[in-house]
Amino acid sequence: MDRVVRVRKICLPIFLFLSTIPFSGPLNAQVQERKFELQASSPEFWNLLDRDATLDLFAGGFGFTEGPVWDEAGFLYVSDETLNKIFRVYPGGRKEEVISLGDPDGNTYDRKHRLLDCASVLRAIIKVTPDGHYKILADRFEGKKFNSPNDIVAGPDGDIYFTDRTLDFVQGEKQEIPFQGVYRLDDKGKVRLLTKDLSQPNGLAFSPDGKRFYVDDSEQRNIRVYDVGRNGSLSNGRIFGEEPGGPHEGVPDGIKVDQSGNIFVTGPKGIWVWDPQGGHLGTIVMPEQPANLAWGDKDYRTLYITATTSVYRLRTKAHGFVPYLRK
Repeated sequence: MDRVVRVRKICLPIFLFLSTIPFSGPLNAQVQERKFELQASSPEFWNLLDRDATLDLFAGGFGFTEGPVWDEAGFLYVSDETLNKIFRVYPGGRKEEVISLGDPDGNTYDRKHRLLDCASVLRAIIKVTPDGHYKILADRFEGKKFNSPNDIVAGPDGDIYFTDRTLDFVQGEKQEIPFQGVYRLDDKGKVRLLTKDLSQPNGLAFSPDGKRFYVDDSEQRNIRVYDVGRNGSLSNGRIFGEEPGGPHEGVPDGIKVDQSGNIFVTGPKGIWVWDPQGGHLGTIVMPEQPANLAWGDKDYRTLYITATTSVYRLRTKAHGFVPYLRK
């Protein structure tokens, strides 16, 4: 194993919470201290990352960060699940509150450049306006309320795909859908169930050619891949990769893909990098446990990483695949 590291100059202590179940929200880790490292499992890892890469703190002082989305105007949208707000975050760490919302989670732009959010407390997929208002796009399947939408992505067909799990389920509310599903929301507001064969579906992403669809299962600690049909249907579900780890080290959560089809998945201790064939190329060890990530900057070669109380920035050699920019 090729193990070459670049230790970050600033190492932040991490003050997290304990949990009795393996999930990716604010309660999934314990107090510990880690340092940024690049751990290569394959020489191909260095085709994607410079051996001397450094990790920059983009912004800090959050409760628990999620759902990063880069805007071409030069800022990042970030959900804070603890402070119950979505922020615009600018270089230098300046924050602007966009909206106060109970437990906002994954976000994406759609092809109309509308910001969409998985609103856990509302149990809905919502559209957030720049002036801080929202509109519910979908909150039910076959008349029953969603459990707790978690992550969201624009599909190659322009429709919206999202996961609905129970690990962020609002205490005291009634569960109406007896399974954890992956859904498709079309531009007419119709919701279609794509699969319910995951225990706790989380992050999701399409391959650049739109032929494969990846979904994390946080409870099973693995990544599944499906073949995508012409109508957005999924078939031939199978295990793509496993991300085992110790208690409170993190689980498969957010996913992003580069234009060559390599997959970047948050997991135990950091971000696991996979090639399109399911080979684990290496791990980006993070000083705080990451939950999600997004491609950003003008050339989309920078990863913006939401990691517990902070947002980090990592320059890469890869060119990010951003689904909502697809023409």
